Amino acid sequence: MNYIYFIIGLLFLSIILVLLISYICFRIVFYVSRKEKTPSDEILVPDGEIYKPYHELMRKWTKETREFNHQDFTIKSHDGLRLHAKYFEYAPNAVCEIMFHGYRGSAERDLSGGIQRCFALGRNVLLVDQRTSCGSEGNVISFGINEHRDCLSWIDFAINHFGPNVKLILTGISMGASTVLMAAGKPIPPNVVGVLADCGFSTPKEILKKCAKDMHIPPILIYPFIKLGAKIFGHFSLEEYSPLEAMKTCKVPVLFFHGEADSYVPCYMSKKLYDSCKSPKRIVTVPNAEHGLVYLVDNPGYFQAVVEFFSENGVPTELVRSLF
Repeated sequence: MNYIYFIIGLLFLSIILVLLISYICFRIVFYVSRKEKTPSDEILVPDGEIYKPYHELMRKWTKETREFNHQDFTIKSHDGLRLHAKYFEYAPNAVCEIMFHGYRGSAERDLSGGIQRCFALGRNVLLVDQRTSCGSEGNVISFGINEHRDCLSWIDFAINHFGPNVKLILTGISMGASTVLMAAGKPIPPNVVGVLADCGFSTPKEILKKCAKDMHIPPILIYPFIKLGAKIFGHFSLEEYSPLEAMKTCKVPVLFFHGEADSYVPCYMSKKLYDSCKSPKRIVTVPNAEHGLVYLVDNPGYFQAVVEFFSENGVPTELVRSLF
């Protein structure tokens, strides 16, 4: 009898330990504490040595962006969260890019330069705060699982608000790139005429295992706890869907960008996505460009690729003004 109690106690402690480790993983990887609003005069820039040479330019773009006229829009997500975006109009009836920022980033920090780029191409911008960030609600990042559903909701909003003839391009950087790629694999309206994906990951599983390895934690040991934490505490399945799967059913043109020196999301992930993509596609990789820096390391090449690719795929595109 004592042996049975011992086994039951051991099983109970094992379950508690598994849940505890899974919860810690959930808090570290997926959970975002809601912070007080950033002071209006503060300009956030990405941390890290690789971004320091570009901080001055990033601050300049942010300051300029704050002077632009914009409209604030909100929608409800499929799970009841209030989501926020800012709309910047270059010209009525112009092509509109719906833009999504990266993991634990913000629309202003990650994409102010994207607004400048769109204006240089004569495009409008719907700049989205992803769930958990700034004006949008939520505490859980799901690596594109819920975020791609948010993207589909923003597509519906844009068509309803801007009219049935609006042309849309889905644009994202890092996790935002993976988000728009996942949305592009679902049935979407013909208003979506293309996707621009900058340094996206191939699958949530692959990027999380890669990050665990970078932290010298055996991926084969920690990933099951991360996956369980997402399911139990985040209420989503990490392996429900992925950008790699989405590319097999994508029907709109996709332009991939990736820095060959990207140490966070390796360049091979975009190459895998490109190989799986069944729609018109092009991939541009840039030597010596770290994570999210293709646009800054090779600005002329970036613009040339955007103009050529979308023009070739039925979206009239030209550089209407110089960015610098």
